[in-house]
Amino acid sequence: MALAPDVAASTDPAAVVEDGEGIKAPGLNYFVFGLFFIFGGITSLNDVIIPKLKELFTLNYTQAMLVQFCFFAAYLVIGIPGAKLVKKLGYMRGAVAGLLTMMVGCLMFIPASQNATYWVFLLALFVLASGVVIVQVVANPLISLLGPQSTAHSRLTFAQAFNSLGTWVFPLIGSVVILGSLANITADQLSGAELTAYRQAESEAIWQGYLGVAALIALVALAVWLFRNRLQGEKHEASSGFAGLDLLKRSRFGFGALCIFLYVGAEVSIGSIIINYLAEDRVLGQPESVIGWMISLYWGGAMVGRFIGSYFLRLFSPGKILAFNATGSILLILISANSSGTLAAYSLLAVGLMNSIMFPTIFSLACEKLGSRAADGSGIINVAIFGGAVVPLLFGVLADTTGSLPLALTLPAICYAIIASFGIFARKPATA
Repeated sequence: MALAPDVAASTDPAAVVEDGEGIKAPGLNYFVFGLFFIFGGITSLNDVIIPKLKELFTLNYTQAMLVQFCFFAAYLVIGIPGAKLVKKLGYMRGAVAGLLTMMVGCLMFIPASQNATYWVFLLALFVLASGVVIVQVVANPLISLLGPQSTAHSRLTFAQAFNSLGTWVFPLIGSVVILGSLANITADQLSGAELTAYRQAESEAIWQGYLGVAALIALVALAVWLFRNRLQGEKHEASSGFAGLDLLKRSRFGFGALCIFLYVGAEVSIGSIIINYLAEDRVLGQPESVIGWMISLYWGGAMVGRFIGSYFLRLFSPGKILAFNATGSILLILISANSSGTLAAYSLLAVGLMNSIMFPTIFSLACEKLGSRAADGSGIINVAIFGGAVVPLLFGVLADTTGSLPLALTLPAICYAIIASFGIFARKPATA
């Protein structure tokens, strides 16, 4: 979002200043942290729903990955329109619009469960994700502007730690509420009316869980609405419907957008299959309902790493740290794919720790020196998150074709290799 200094409002505590210190709006950062917590948690719940729906509808990995495809397809469809909407409404009102859309998506899980139809679940996930996209278009550039530009990398990483807190808490609770209800029988043992009744009964836990999420979102939306006038002197640069596409001509931004695409795809691919992966006889050999909670270790690693990373990003080149973490992810994947038991399990879970600083660091490195084009850049970056739809689907196809989840891990490893090269490329501050 392009925020220009407003001289007339220069005495207001929430006005934009011209000395590179960003927006002065005391306390507003806490609301932004709350937004990161909410949309991070909702995104990670997909990792719990996938094994549940995979069993209920007897899906293969490609079909199960349609959950992520429909969720992250919203970034492609809504990314640029979402940026335009936020420009029109402003940061705070735009956030409320996104939160209300998320509520609608959560409530759509009720008819999806009653109908026990897979495509209705997919539609609910798309609507939910549409709201997430709008909120994310607000949150990413806003937290970058709520303070000095010199510490934007560290600040965004610290905010992303709250995103990771959500990705840790939500699946921890969701695994108990959703996966804990798996019956002793399975869908492939039933047919006809019995199968429909089983799916309706077993999916009740899904809509009940999302009803609780809808209530939480309502509280956050109310809080944001009450403080909707907190920002003063907010101005936005007019743009066309495809604003920001020309930014892809900038090598730094274009490369960064590609890496967002690949990073989200790699992270989501691993998170989506990790419960099934851990349940394999080669790894832990335990039922999904028993080891489902372990997905929280994957996302919890990202949370811890972001708090740690926000400190080290003040001391070292963000590009070098990005390259280090991406290389670490590759090594952990190789260890997991070529071992068994607890070593295979925890080495793959540890990839979450390596993921920790990647998104915020790639985002801030790509968007350096965009100035008044920050909103357009954020819109394009959000479109690039569509990688969370494409890469997992390709991962599912690879897993079904080869019959091997370890072999399919080659795909995210390649993604991390390209991200490491971007870290080296962008290790020095942008000049223009």
